[in-house]
Amino acid sequence: MPALPRLALLASPTDRAQEAEAALVASHDWVPLEEAEIVVVLGGDGFMLQTLHHMLDTGRVLPAYGLNLGTVGFLMNRYKATRPIVERVAKARGVAVAPLLMEAVTQTGEQHSSWAINEVSLLRETRQTAKLEVSVNGKVRMAELSCDGVLVATPAGSTAYNLSANGPILPMGSAMLALTPISPFRPRRWRGAILPESCEIRFRSLEAKKRPVSVVADQKEVRDISEVRVSAAREHQLTLLFDKGKSLDERIFAEQFLV
Repeated sequence: MPALPRLALLASPTDRAQEAEAALVASHDWVPLEEAEIVVVLGGDGFMLQTLHHMLDTGRVLPAYGLNLGTVGFLMNRYKATRPIVERVAKARGVAVAPLLMEAVTQTGEQHSSWAINEVSLLRETRQTAKLEVSVNGKVRMAELSCDGVLVATPAGSTAYNLSANGPILPMGSAMLALTPISPFRPRRWRGAILPESCEIRFRSLEAKKRPVSVVADQKEVRDISEVRVSAAREHQLTLLFDKGKSLDERIFAEQFLV
């Protein structure tokens, strides 16, 4: 019989997650995160993203099995106190998620980089619309986009902010990115593009001082940007674990038929 993987347990600071952690602690011989092969995450989508970002930042990426004790729980599994967690993790199936690498240069020349699992979004900072130049693989595809903002979403993030901005839902495994404008003013009829994830997308802020723009990679913001580059980082691939029949690709597929 194969040895069980070493499991670590992480819980968000919410009351529900802390109560679930207390109930699970005695059910298994947990190990510290540094010694684990799989991490069990208690909380909501926000805490799962926080955990994945921490693993990317520290360079030690583990498969993550989430139990939803938050609100939506799109990246999580249903919490069931009656079913042994070890059994669920052992039967879970993995879904590969390639994060985005966001590289930004501010108006003062400062350079910032961050990971995004859902999306990278550029947003106007004032009442005035942003004016952006959009390039793909070094070629200017849109000389001037006037808008409230624009975002690049992964398949995993295509049902989040991207969908709210009327962007397309991307199936997992499609190896595509959604480039979606947020309240575009000119060109008014442009609804965005679907690009291969091998593309590098560059945004340049036009009239940056008059029309300041910020960039947000999931939960990390950089203000007053001059230029932003976005590319998929498949070499830093993440793995999310889901119960059989409840995988992320099935949820994304089902989302397209909700009315």
